[in-house]
Amino acid sequence: MLTLKEQGFYHSPAWRKVRGAALRRDGYLCQHCLRQGRATPATEVHHVKELEDYPELALDVNNLLSLCWDCHEKTKVRGAARKVPAGVRVLKA
Repeated sequence: MLTLKEQGFYHSPAWRKVRGAALRRDGYLCQHCLRQGRATPATEVHHVKELEDYPELALDVNNLLSLCWDCHEKTKVRGAARKVPAGVRVLKA
């Protein structure tokens, strides 16, 4: 079964509409940088609860956060680390 992302979710009119709403709500500023006292333009809209894990929240503006490119990249978990359930500690030999 294809994920929403694989189905082209990020190119849909519904996503573009809610993305714009999140950016407007956040004043087109990166919310992480703003908390640090920096006014940085937001270029990305991040799903707080990941799209893959919570598809029902895909278009929920309350699950979205406007971020700059750098802050958005920092939110991404890559590789095997993403597949480890919360609370599980991985020990390597």
